[in-house]
Amino acid sequence: MVRFEYNHDVENADYYETLQNLMDRWENEIVEFKEAKGQYSEEKIGQYFSAISNEANLAGKQYGWFVLGVSENNDKHPVGTAFKQGDASLLERVKYTISKDLTDNMTFLDTIELYPVYEGSSCRVLMFKIPAAVAGMPTEWKGRCYARNGESLTFLQQYKIDAIRNQERRDWSKLILPSATVNHLDKDAIVFARSKYKEKMNRPHIAEEVDAMSDEEFLTKLKLMRDGKVTNAAMVLLGNSDYDYLFGNAPLMMWRLYGAEGEMKDYSIFTIPFITVSDRVFAKIRNLTYRYMPNQQSLFPKETEQYDSWLLRELLNNCIAHSNYQLGGRIYVNECEDNIKFTNPGDFLPQTIEAVLKVTYNPPFYRNQLLADAMVKFHMIDTATSGIKKVFRIQKEKYFPLPDYDLTLPNQVSVTVYGKILNEQYTYILFNHPTLDLETVFLLDQVQKGNGKKLPKEAIAFLKKHKLVEGQANNLYLSAEVAKTIDAKAQYIKNKAFNDQYYRDLIVEYLKKYKKGRKQNFRELLLDKLPDVLDDKKKDRKISTLLTTLRQKGIITTDSPNQQISNWILVEKPNNSNKKQ
Repeated sequence: MVRFEYNHDVENADYYETLQNLMDRWENEIVEFKEAKGQYSEEKIGQYFSAISNEANLAGKQYGWFVLGVSENNDKHPVGTAFKQGDASLLERVKYTISKDLTDNMTFLDTIELYPVYEGSSCRVLMFKIPAAVAGMPTEWKGRCYARNGESLTFLQQYKIDAIRNQERRDWSKLILPSATVNHLDKDAIVFARSKYKEKMNRPHIAEEVDAMSDEEFLTKLKLMRDGKVTNAAMVLLGNSDYDYLFGNAPLMMWRLYGAEGEMKDYSIFTIPFITVSDRVFAKIRNLTYRYMPNQQSLFPKETEQYDSWLLRELLNNCIAHSNYQLGGRIYVNECEDNIKFTNPGDFLPQTIEAVLKVTYNPPFYRNQLLADAMVKFHMIDTATSGIKKVFRIQKEKYFPLPDYDLTLPNQVSVTVYGKILNEQYTYILFNHPTLDLETVFLLDQVQKGNGKKLPKEAIAFLKKHKLVEGQANNLYLSAEVAKTIDAKAQYIKNKAFNDQYYRDLIVEYLKKYKKGRKQNFRELLLDKLPDVLDDKKKDRKISTLLTTLRQKGIITTDSPNQQISNWILVEKPNNSNKKQ
């Protein structure tokens, strides 16, 4: 049934078709329509966000919809809405305001403004695309979980909360892409993948084995295909761009060139296969020769390319490996006169870049484990978390500013890499003290960029102790006379503790793997990760406190009342899957 008219040639015609389909099916737990001819309560929008997000998760969907400007009676048709009409910033402000009270600052995947024609009149309709709750974490609005019960809004029942919390984190890249077969993959990309895999493995007998395999056998060996079916990871890396419509949201990458005044001078859009996209993007980037004086005594300038090619490749491929493709956003490579900014959709799992730079850092998990594994085998990214650290070391060894990670926007990670020096004193310090550890260089980099006042007190005290900085806490500047010797062992970072949640997560992961453990096991697990400022007695007390907290939260318990023989184990959750709503 045709419920409205629209121009089928407009750029966003697919959204009009989506609206038509949603109106045909009408409301269910993951779709909500409201007339909202005038304004509408942002409080209610937040509650519906929580409800639709949770119901989408439980229904196994990637997202749901909240639509304003459609009639709520039996006569289903557009009526138009004036909600936040006018300046585009009004809707952006709503997205920001609502995200502040949602779990992990979640936000809408998209906000679409349509103007379908009903009975000769153009009606403004707003479509809010809401992401499903993350596996294992119900979506809360102001601390409460909401759900749908038919057309009603209600609190999320406990068994549904338990169902979400008991979910294992799903690897999107491992999921099968419906309708995709080996025939939808790019033949040249597969040939390239074979060569990179053989190069990575560097074993004659493996090369012979790979050469004897069919494409399907080769991809099955790497788990990119299962039972003749293609995974999302395979399509991202090796898919034929003619068939990218098989994705709900086709992966895209965009390079943009900006002039000195911030105007966009050129751009290109890149599609799958992403295994070769870095070469295609780098063909656009200008990598000029840069000359600078690394120290005050030198009479001859140092010459280097603005950007290390390995560094650019690692950052771009990290965007591919760690993007949240379910959000539907693009990967952007924005090239300016003296820096390049990489942006990808998805949150930064380590939470802070300082955490990654720690010697003892271990990632909590990979968002796209299969995709990341395949990219390592194809020689696209480094293993474990050493890639980011190597990026920082490359800039340090060039005496350049360290990369800047911007994590302020929800569901977006941006990193800016610099192609020139910003502060000569910073360059001189690094040149004269090549053994400075990366964590200390990071602190110095923050000072040269004017962020010294944001550093913790202990970090400032450490820098001052070694005469690396001068001035007051709110106005720090790099010292001209650095201490001649800097004790490499006196690292500020060694005295800084991880967040307690980090330690608790390690204990839980240990019990998931080994099923049970004694305090001595956890002591061996955590001893080198606890701050050096604590002596052995205080570290032992800290571990006891962590175990007590986990027990009080109902996450762990003991398998015997006898403390001499008891082990710590995970609390078994009741199976509520057979209960009725």
